[in-house]
Amino acid sequence: MRIGKLVLLTAACAALAAPAFAVQPAADLARQRATAQRVQITRDDWGIAHVHGKSDADAVFGMVYAQAEDDFPRIEANYLTALGRTAEAAIEQGGGEKAIWQDLRMRLFVDPADLRARYAKSPAWLKALMDAWADGLNFYLATHPDVKPKVLTRFEPWMALSFTEGSIGGDVERISLGELEAFYGKPQLQASAEVRAREFAQAVEFREPTGSNGFAIAPSNTKAGHSLLLINPHTSFFFRSELQMTSDAGLNAYGAATWGQLFIYQGFNAHAGWMHTSSTVDVVDEFAEAVTRKDGKLFYRYGAEERPVGTRVVEIAYRTADGSLAKKSFTTYRTHHGPIVRAAPDQEGGKWLAFAMMYKPVEALEQSFLRTKAVDYAGFLKVAELKANSSNNTLFADDKGEVAYLHPQFIPRRDDRFDYTKPVDGSDPATDWKGLHALSEAPSLKNPPNGWLMNTNNWPYSAAGPYSLKQADYPRYMDSVGETPRGVHAIRVLSDRKDFTLPTLVAAAYDPYLTAFADLIPTLSKAYDETPDGDPVKARLGSQMAALKTWDLRWSAASTETSLAVFWGEALWAKSAAQARKDGVSVYRYMAERTTPAQKLAALAEASDRLTSDFGDWRTPWGQINRFQRNDGAIVQTFDDAKPSIAVPFASGQWGSLASFGAKRYPGTKRYYGTSGNSFVAVVEFGPKVKALAVSAGGESGDPKSPHFLDQAQRYADGNLRPVYFHPEELSGHVERVYRPGQ
Repeated sequence: MRIGKLVLLTAACAALAAPAFAVQPAADLARQRATAQRVQITRDDWGIAHVHGKSDADAVFGMVYAQAEDDFPRIEANYLTALGRTAEAAIEQGGGEKAIWQDLRMRLFVDPADLRARYAKSPAWLKALMDAWADGLNFYLATHPDVKPKVLTRFEPWMALSFTEGSIGGDVERISLGELEAFYGKPQLQASAEVRAREFAQAVEFREPTGSNGFAIAPSNTKAGHSLLLINPHTSFFFRSELQMTSDAGLNAYGAATWGQLFIYQGFNAHAGWMHTSSTVDVVDEFAEAVTRKDGKLFYRYGAEERPVGTRVVEIAYRTADGSLAKKSFTTYRTHHGPIVRAAPDQEGGKWLAFAMMYKPVEALEQSFLRTKAVDYAGFLKVAELKANSSNNTLFADDKGEVAYLHPQFIPRRDDRFDYTKPVDGSDPATDWKGLHALSEAPSLKNPPNGWLMNTNNWPYSAAGPYSLKQADYPRYMDSVGETPRGVHAIRVLSDRKDFTLPTLVAAAYDPYLTAFADLIPTLSKAYDETPDGDPVKARLGSQMAALKTWDLRWSAASTETSLAVFWGEALWAKSAAQARKDGVSVYRYMAERTTPAQKLAALAEASDRLTSDFGDWRTPWGQINRFQRNDGAIVQTFDDAKPSIAVPFASGQWGSLASFGAKRYPGTKRYYGTSGNSFVAVVEFGPKVKALAVSAGGESGDPKSPHFLDQAQRYADGNLRPVYFHPEELSGHVERVYRPGQ
């Protein structure tokens, strides 16, 4: 059954791609100027903003103003995504008709009228922050008339509630755009085999895993007897701003803030630090609803009841090819489980699938800001009781010597008889969510005897090595991935060491060992050794095998073996991923155990041929292939082998590289260019005075004319972290300029 209704409305006026600036009311501008006089921005010699305000709201005003100075287009892009308005942007900036389904997916949850109502009911202190946030952005636009927004010419306070967490990919992104389009836009597809085949192919492509690394080291394992924290998000490059925000009300947070948000997402204050890694907990579910039509109305079965299907009309505006603005209208559907996002094929019962996820925008924004002011674990845990974090594990350390691992706090309680990795029967009340787990019921660890904790987007059951929690003690939905090569690598670098310092923690974070190849190369070697001597492939690959058999399994810019191993691994991955997914096993296991010797050797031959064809020799050093390039301020870069680039020695996290670099070929290139992975790296020591080192990919500014567009690029590639100027005395002598917003 397909009921989705799509109506093309009359095109609006021939609006330009860059809308006219919204003139500020005089009263608003006067208020903003008054706020600006209570804010001071100090730019250090890396261009990083150190913002101080009289109140927390003043600091928010200044920090978002400073972010807009550095990269307003990324702020706007983030809020177009969060508000479901990306399709309104100019086509060349990623908008247009192709973004309609992305916007509809977001608007299934985000309703401006609902967010306005939630803003109105928010606590006074939070409303003050949201007011200051909108004022800071609007004041920036008012004082920079040369900046032309694509869509958002005026920010309203309630908009801050649309983007409250900071993760690179929210829970909503688990909804298939292809299936959503099939349901609401193309009824004839009926969740067709074509859609499913396309999305299956995308799911098994080799790509850089999203996520992050977090290490917390207890005083017992450090040379100075102070807690240490590694903050190492793996995101798309230039995804976050590095800054400090302080106030006379006790705020003093430093770290990475996702562009346009009013809080430090991953960072530290004078006493404690927090690092978020994308969790593998299962917190989103699909419920298969049995929908029927009676007397022209839709109902779904729930136990013995027939409940009415809810409806809401959603209008999506989009830019047409000629630049004018048009709209499409969709009648969307929902049950008490959530909005309908797709339909099961007829052979699977033909039911509609409702999507359930966390939607607590006010509590999420409260939790995100308040934790930046927590000075110890007890305070951090008190904030976590808001239970508005669904996607982040957290590594924590403080100057009291406490270290901890926390699982996400929004975890629905479910009946573990059911497999929630697949759609469950929505008509059975037993499958419903039954409230949220208490924090004490989720995996967490504090001050383990081994003296360290870690997470690398792997399961929580190796977070403390031999002192980790037991999988059997928790519902299976607490993890949906298991161990990863980076998890194995983290255990390797953290175990049996009692003398960590900031420099040696950096060295651990950049340890070059590639754990995946430690398992895979021996299987290739065995395949080669067992091949008859008369087989032509054996003679052809003799030199390559000799190199790999003696390789130390460590990346470096000069390593030719890294190049050969990576190209071989990618070739074998392409032969393995689809069947591994169908068989329900990891790709690594399939590559090692289920590919034949002939397939392993054929992949090596393919890798050798590609290296020779593209670079003239299969013995090409990795640094000649793997490059960092930032050509302009575009959000999506266009790469060019003829333009300058920087050699990057580290490799993909798929192979266990802790310092991950997600790189690949692009149209017209032979070299690999990175777009994701290590994006911000910081190590922090919580002694009597907090100390830190950090580096950001490229630089702080998105403006190619700025000296801070590429000033950290070489440091980034070298893993050469710079001192963080957290304290005023550290900032002294490193000041580039001091000013107030609007000057």
